[in-house]
Amino acid sequence: MEEKITPSNFIHDFIDEDLETGVYSYVQTRFPPEPNGYLHIGHAKAICINFGTADKYDGSCNLRLDDTNPTKEDTEYVSSIMEDIKWLGFTWNNVFFASDYFDYIYECALKLIDMGKAYVDELSADQIREYRGTLTQPGKPSPFRNRPIEETRDLFRRMTNGEFDNGAMVLRAKIDMESPNINMRDPVIYRIVKATHHRTGDKWCVYPMYDFAHPLSDAKEGVTHSLCSLEFENHRPLYNWFLEVLGIQTPPRQIEFSRMNVNYTLTSKRKCLKLVLDNIVDGWDDPRMATLSGMRRRGYPAEAIRTFCEKIGVSKAYSVIDYALLESCVRDYLNTNAERTMAVLKPLKIVIDNYPEGQTETVETEINPNKPELGTRKIDFSRELYIERDDFELNPPPKYFRLCPEKEVRLKSAYYVKYASHETDGDGNITVVHVTYDPDSRGGSSPDGRKVKGTIHWVNAQTAVDATIRLYDRLFDVENPSDEEGVESFESNLNPSSLIELKNCKCESFIKNAPVGSTYQFMRLGYFCIDRDTDNGNPIINRTVVLKDSFAPKGK
Repeated sequence: MEEKITPSNFIHDFIDEDLETGVYSYVQTRFPPEPNGYLHIGHAKAICINFGTADKYDGSCNLRLDDTNPTKEDTEYVSSIMEDIKWLGFTWNNVFFASDYFDYIYECALKLIDMGKAYVDELSADQIREYRGTLTQPGKPSPFRNRPIEETRDLFRRMTNGEFDNGAMVLRAKIDMESPNINMRDPVIYRIVKATHHRTGDKWCVYPMYDFAHPLSDAKEGVTHSLCSLEFENHRPLYNWFLEVLGIQTPPRQIEFSRMNVNYTLTSKRKCLKLVLDNIVDGWDDPRMATLSGMRRRGYPAEAIRTFCEKIGVSKAYSVIDYALLESCVRDYLNTNAERTMAVLKPLKIVIDNYPEGQTETVETEINPNKPELGTRKIDFSRELYIERDDFELNPPPKYFRLCPEKEVRLKSAYYVKYASHETDGDGNITVVHVTYDPDSRGGSSPDGRKVKGTIHWVNAQTAVDATIRLYDRLFDVENPSDEEGVESFESNLNPSSLIELKNCKCESFIKNAPVGSTYQFMRLGYFCIDRDTDNGNPIINRTVVLKDSFAPKGK
């Protein structure tokens, strides 16, 4: 990564204070995703904050996989998380897993039991919720709360040995059932889960809860600043309680920031998994998904996503970011960096009647007008070309400046042409348009000074490569596609035009050998990316973003 993320924000203000007062002499952060799905655009913000903060202070940032729930985690997700972080432009100092600390966390649980700060509870999950109370009513103690230490220790050992079924009992911290913070009302810290873990196999059948494992993992790694999203703000007293009671020296400081909420996207892993399993999308990396792998496949540059995260900044205020801002960042980056080429999505053949048969020449066009130092490239030109079907009208509407019987147009970087005649099929559909050209207008200008208002793109019919082009749009056509009132309604909010596949499109010949993942501006059409489905010289191309924002929400 060429630039560090350095804008001032309240997180850095806290860190500056800690360094100035000597609380910490260095900065160590961590990015701790659970490997139960693919990373999404919301994770990009957390990645930029954690890795960017470490970069700013010349500190270190670890990747830690929070693998405390064996029923939902998989090595596939571990690999995808690592790939996405590297693609986004960051490098971790170390890779750790919460499972690396299972022995240590277990010893901490035993220590709490011996201190009289934890007990085995046999209430059911529903009963625990009932006893916990509400935000306006205090909880009441479990009948097992004052269980003797030795009895609790013995039951916890038997839980660990697999003597009890899932849900039969849990280990709870003994804190304060009347606390105004419901998280402090004797939270569960261990539960029975008889499942094979992706790293530890069947060694364990009890697993720590996130709220218990997280602060201890931070402390074990030497994390100084535990940066997390705002939903953990009410968990901070519990985070600190565990560290204090267990006597952790120089404990980490938890600092919360607002989550990234982007309209027209779905980031819930449960709902994303449903989209995948129900074959509504083509896997986690479907270009319509808000996952980082989906955005990468669609052609979103990592640099544009980092810029997007910088632009929205760091705050504690809840906000919803307009997806158009992300698309704007993508568009701005590709406008500056993407090579220009020509492609025809809905081809119509034109024949230049007065152009010599069998002749081929080359014309030049800029590789990227924003980078003149890149120079130009040559394109083959001949008598037969393809243009967009929408670029010809026999009976044009007013202010139509493309090819039609009454107007002369410019073929991009080539010649002026005028309509001569056309051919139709048995149904009256136009199949070929005949034109004439002005040989003196080579390069797109005329020596007699006459001007034309229309410029259209084209592809040489002799060398054109057939391609399948997928026109992607937003997966949902409402701003908030999430569940409403607990009813799974997000599927009813799907955008029926989120994917339109066009066959037999015509591209310049070099596209046949273009590397997967390479991006281009198709002149007048938008930005496009070579898809991984490309095989044996048959390009499959994804539309990354249109040249201008044209999305209209449903009902507008």
